[in-house]
Amino acid sequence: MSNDRKIPQAIRTLREKRAEVELGGGEARIAKIHEKGRLTARERIQLFYDPGTFQETGMFVTHRCDDFGLSGNRPPGDGVVAGYGQVDGRLVYAFAQDFTVFGGTLSESNAQKICRLMDLAMENGAPVVGLNDSGGARIQEGVGSLGGYADIFLRNTLASGVVPQISAIMGACAGGAVYSPAITDFVIMVDKTSHMFVTGPNVIKMVTGEDVTMEDLGGAYTHNEKSGVAHLVAGNDQECIVSIRRLLSYLPQNNMEDPPRKETTDDAERRDSELDTLVPDNPKAPYDILDVIGHVVDDDEFLEIQPHFARNIVVGFARLNGRSVGIVANQPKVLAGVLDINSSLKAARFVRFCDAFNIPLITFEDVPGFLPGTEQEFGGIIKHGAKLLFAYCEATVPKITVITRKAYGGAYDVMSSKHIRGDYNVAWPGAQLAVMGAEGAVNILYRKEIGKVDESEQADVRAGYAAEYNDKFMNPYIAAGLGYLDDVIEPTETRPRIIRALESLQNKRQSIPAKKHGNIPL
Repeated sequence: MSNDRKIPQAIRTLREKRAEVELGGGEARIAKIHEKGRLTARERIQLFYDPGTFQETGMFVTHRCDDFGLSGNRPPGDGVVAGYGQVDGRLVYAFAQDFTVFGGTLSESNAQKICRLMDLAMENGAPVVGLNDSGGARIQEGVGSLGGYADIFLRNTLASGVVPQISAIMGACAGGAVYSPAITDFVIMVDKTSHMFVTGPNVIKMVTGEDVTMEDLGGAYTHNEKSGVAHLVAGNDQECIVSIRRLLSYLPQNNMEDPPRKETTDDAERRDSELDTLVPDNPKAPYDILDVIGHVVDDDEFLEIQPHFARNIVVGFARLNGRSVGIVANQPKVLAGVLDINSSLKAARFVRFCDAFNIPLITFEDVPGFLPGTEQEFGGIIKHGAKLLFAYCEATVPKITVITRKAYGGAYDVMSSKHIRGDYNVAWPGAQLAVMGAEGAVNILYRKEIGKVDESEQADVRAGYAAEYNDKFMNPYIAAGLGYLDDVIEPTETRPRIIRALESLQNKRQSIPAKKHGNIPL
């Protein structure tokens, strides 16, 4: 008691005010959050940062609205916890919207808090993480809150390609609240407790007559499987925070730095004999490209991005001899690994992110071409496929390509071929490089010859021409002889070959013609 008397009143007042801020919307609202198995904004922030490193900014900011009874209701902090701290010892800026205060809605004041945080992140070259849990714009403030969103959107855009931006959707995000996450590099959603949509089920019912639940309209799996808006899904808030921290471990602080290097005990010269038999002898038989990736990368650790969307292509982060790399790989197990609209979009965005942040690109290629059909053509496969081509062409980071089996048609060109500035391109000995598969080629090239023989003999004749075509035109030595491949390698050599190439390319300097920016076919 005597010690309390010695504390100046001003300090006691400060402590009381801080305790008020930390309570957010009050114990009753916090209890409701916990009843739903969710964490509060402050609990999320504390879990995200290394213990004892979080430094809050704008703690006592309040809103300025006097209308609709708000003049007497000005909770300090105004529904957003913002600040900076350390994640695995590295500086990261973050904000968490507090649903216990006005439903996490955005006001002019808390938008300014977020904008100031983003300005600091860009000025100091550190990632920005947003833990979103918002009902959207604060209606009582009218255009003021809308202006706050626009201020954030502008900073998201300016920060794009400068510092990594990660958005976690940890509650409801509606209306303008969804566009900031959409601009950022990665979006992570929490299953069953997070939702994203421009207009909710009630509005849709009124306008279009459609009946749809919140989960079906904007749930985690809707956006991870169908729309492709989200990149990862977490089972709960804790798992979401762990996913963000893991993702950050592969990324540099900003576009001027290299990604962090991690010590590894996985031998750089390790040769894995299982790679020799992973690809089936039958060129039409499927296999899982994730098995190939797992055998090549450090410690079989691969962080797949968008694993539920456009599964005919695989993208994600791994390490090779401790170096962070981005991996793009056709997935023969799904649609034979063809390129279509969604897979082109998925891979193009990933390639551009890696290029913006100095992360080398490793491409595992097994692609029979682009998916045919009216749905694809009418949907714009030409334009969308060109996005992936554009992304690879403009990328100046080290680009290494391994052709594991098929490389047919225009898809051969697109998948980081030597022609679009691939730095080190190799193929496994069973690889097939051609305009199209042997069966299709034979039907065109030898149509007249096949037509001259009896129908009973056509299958054998066709098979003979196909074997000849395979020998003459499809083996990797033809491309290697033209200089389109740097080597044909044994599968078991893949890991050491890639690592040596990465080492040789670590000081690569390549530029594109001076311009304001390119015009990617959007």
